[in-house]
Amino acid sequence: MEHKQRGFTLIELLIVVAIIGVITAFAYPSYQDYVERTRRADAQGALMEFSAAMERYYASNNSYEGAASGGVDTGAPAMFADEAPLEGNNKFYDLTISAADANSYTLRATPKGGQAGDGILELDSTGARRWDQDNSGGFGTGENDWEE
Repeated sequence: MEHKQRGFTLIELLIVVAIIGVITAFAYPSYQDYVERTRRADAQGALMEFSAAMERYYASNNSYEGAASGGVDTGAPAMFADEAPLEGNNKFYDLTISAADANSYTLRATPKGGQAGDGILELDSTGARRWDQDNSGGFGTGENDWEE
């Protein structure tokens, strides 16, 4: 009576493990990039909503001054969330008013935690968008818009 063996050899299993390792090595960085872009898009959306809140504040007060917590001109907002994304428990950006006077403002989203090093996002009262893409601490050439 012939006995047929069933199962996989050790070589076959090692080949499958190696293939899975190669696929993972390529897929994981792409996934991480996707997650970072999604978090950045959440912060951009929060800045747009924050801007609308600033416009409502202006309509009530005829000035952007005093919109931050404690009635000051800069810092955490008094009338809007101070972190993004707006929903959920994991926050990856701090939202602040970096400048405000009677007729203009600049809003800032500063990355933190798992998003740290991604570069500051800014939106001002004229609608100008900036992203410190190289995380240099300033806005250089080519950093005068958000990534599409």
